[in-house]
Amino acid sequence: MSSEKDHSQANIQATLIRSKLRRVPRYRTMFSSLIHYPRYSVYWSKADPVPSFISQDWKGHEERHKEALRKLAVTDTSFQMPKEVYEDPDVTGKNRYKYFERPFLPFYQQMPFNVVFASTRAEPYTFPPPSTKYLPIPSKYTVGTQTDYRDAEVQTDPYSPEYIVCQDSIPELLTLATLTWGRGLPAGQAEVEMIERAREKRAWEATLPPLSDTSQFEKRRRMMNAMERKEWAFREQEIEKLQEIRLEVLKELLKKRDENQNEVNMACLNAQWSKLQEVKEAKLAQIHRTHVSAIRKLLGKGKNIEGKLERRNIIKDYSDYASQVYGPLSRLGRFTDNNSEDFVVKNHYLNTYEGLVELESCLPEFVTQPRIRPPKPKVTTTKDGFLKRAARMDHELAEVHKALLEKKNKGLEAKKPMRFLQRKPIPQPRLPTPTLELSSNEEEDIEMAVIYLQKLLRGRVVQNMMFEGKEKRLELIQELRTSHALQEEDRLVKKAEKQVTLALQRQRNLHEHKVSLVENHLAGLEGWVLADMFDFLSKELVRLQEERRVHALAMLAERQRRMREAEESGRRQVEERRLQEEDQIFKEVIKVHQSTVTSYLEDIILNTEENTAEEQARAEIEKMAEEINDIAYEMESRRTQLQSEEIVAELVYSFLIPELQKDFVKEKVRNAQQKHILAAHQVIHRHTEDMLEKHSVEQQQASDTELLEGETENEQNS
Repeated sequence: MSSEKDHSQANIQATLIRSKLRRVPRYRTMFSSLIHYPRYSVYWSKADPVPSFISQDWKGHEERHKEALRKLAVTDTSFQMPKEVYEDPDVTGKNRYKYFERPFLPFYQQMPFNVVFASTRAEPYTFPPPSTKYLPIPSKYTVGTQTDYRDAEVQTDPYSPEYIVCQDSIPELLTLATLTWGRGLPAGQAEVEMIERAREKRAWEATLPPLSDTSQFEKRRRMMNAMERKEWAFREQEIEKLQEIRLEVLKELLKKRDENQNEVNMACLNAQWSKLQEVKEAKLAQIHRTHVSAIRKLLGKGKNIEGKLERRNIIKDYSDYASQVYGPLSRLGRFTDNNSEDFVVKNHYLNTYEGLVELESCLPEFVTQPRIRPPKPKVTTTKDGFLKRAARMDHELAEVHKALLEKKNKGLEAKKPMRFLQRKPIPQPRLPTPTLELSSNEEEDIEMAVIYLQKLLRGRVVQNMMFEGKEKRLELIQELRTSHALQEEDRLVKKAEKQVTLALQRQRNLHEHKVSLVENHLAGLEGWVLADMFDFLSKELVRLQEERRVHALAMLAERQRRMREAEESGRRQVEERRLQEEDQIFKEVIKVHQSTVTSYLEDIILNTEENTAEEQARAEIEKMAEEINDIAYEMESRRTQLQSEEIVAELVYSFLIPELQKDFVKEKVRNAQQKHILAAHQVIHRHTEDMLEKHSVEQQQASDTELLEGETENEQNS
């Protein structure tokens, strides 16, 4: 490239070409035509056709010259390379602008700004590396580690290690294997209650009688029925709680909907109120402007009652700084402050304290610390001692100015007092000008009519004076006429003047005819142009009306489309809600069916187990009974009289002794209870006697008070 700028532009174009964009298909939405489910994703390819070992920086003329010198130094050993002089790395001073360049490239963000347009500079001087005899000991080490567990804040599910269960042991922790992260974990109050119920159920199952014990079969059935009723009651409580929660949520949603509707209604009312207020303020402003304009017109008419036209006094306008020349009125279409914000200076160095400090630091010393030097006396003479021309002229101007001031102040001196008395004439006072107080437009019209009548009367007076003078000097006028008519020369002159006047009249008529023809042609052209213009304006008006009508129809169609979309979305939401309800009902029905089938199968299995156990137990009992009978028959055959008496004694002892012990314990308990019963009877009788005594005392006091009141009333009556 010829310059670094062209190289940078070519580099940007090569970097931003569309061939580096790669389309990667998305397999889940490969055949989708929706915008929010695209078929592919666009990725930026980082592959570069230029190898990395080839420098892509622009080599300027100096760099090419240095490269040529390096090649020459390689081939010619006698050639010595010139020493490179590096730039001054100081940021301040003359190199300050080099550290503040910031190219503008908003459409490219893969590469930093200072890299895109960075110009190639010479490498700074690098010191030779130290000797490798003694290797330096680093002060820090970076060691990479890898763990089997994932401990990070962004992890999804906690790590669950593998486990081995010992034989003949069921850990309680394995009963919680159904709980996963986000579904029961971390455990809350509901999960803790569920774990406690599971523990209670396991404890209850441990207390159940075994199935092999037929004598405890009814007890087992009763316990299972009681547990089932308890579980059904708990399930009903859960369903009631869930219904209450749903009812609360529904109430909150209805309340929120009512609040939103109230907010929308209030917003509509506020918008309507603000619109009416704006219309009202606009009408009031219009009425105020009309009132001000009418008052201004009335004042203007009052200043010029006679209706005389006055020419503009340019000298007065330019001498008065309050005139339209210096301060034009905005109602006349002149806005002196229009676009005044364009001239407002907005600068970082002037609007902020940091900018002022930075600006002050950049200023030279003589600005912040001014040096006042005493002025030198003005030299008015030359080297030879003569007065200069400028000084002489200043002296003359000063004398002239002094004389003018004396002459001006001379007229302002006080008059000398008069030595003798003088009579001062008193001027005749001027009659006051009659003024009328106007209260309405009718009186003003009457005043104008009176003024016009005055004008007519004054004109008639002047006309009468002229007529009287004419009547007085009628004889002289007739004499002049007769004397002038008798002169031949005057007649010829008058005839020539008459001919000249007639010729001028004819010329004027011809000119007026030509002017009228030209005006007629111009009027025709103007009419044609105006007709075309009015035709164009009427067509434009029709087109604008049609365009607005079409726009209104489009707005109505768009509004109808939005309303239909809203209705369709509402119907779709209702349909989805109905489908969800039907799915939930179907799930509940299927769950009931499954629970029914499960209970039915459990009943069948239990009945089968019971029947099988009963048959097996009956068979075993019959077998054992036969064996016991055989043993008993054999023992009966071998038993003696003494053994029979011992058996009878043991039976009597086993029946009588426990019954006696039982009666003894009952008697002991009865005696102990009798003691407490007697003490309780005594306490109750004592309490009742006290209550009866208190009640009798209160009744006696009440009767005494009644008797006293009766006696006092009788005394008062007597």
